[in-house]
Amino acid sequence: MMQYWPQCDSGPSLHGARVLIVEDDILLRMELEFILREAGAEIAGSCRTVNEGLAAAANGSVAAAILDIRIGRETVDPLVDQLISRGTPFMFYTGQAENDANLEKWTGRTVLSKPARPEAIVAAVANLLR
Repeated sequence: MMQYWPQCDSGPSLHGARVLIVEDDILLRMELEFILREAGAEIAGSCRTVNEGLAAAANGSVAAAILDIRIGRETVDPLVDQLISRGTPFMFYTGQAENDANLEKWTGRTVLSKPARPEAIVAAVANLLR
């Protein structure tokens, strides 16, 4: 069951920031959309596959991205490469933060473990945009 939290006025605002979400779990994707919209962000794309994420990121209007490290059996490597080449900041939101060797490739990147509080998600995206 999805839980909704009210927007916290004391937290950071993502007003107008276009954020890409790539997550294969529909409930988590919907929850991220809700949290980001409540913080003032626009959803640049809400994608369930790596290919959808690549297409959404290709238009160049993405300010930041939240990625699950694995989408089904695929990793987000091609999408990460595309975001890096475009200079688009991104973070990982994953349930495999402690045991996924792929994260070693991207040391220094923000990684939030699922589940995270909405305030932590918004703060992490705000830090990406700084």
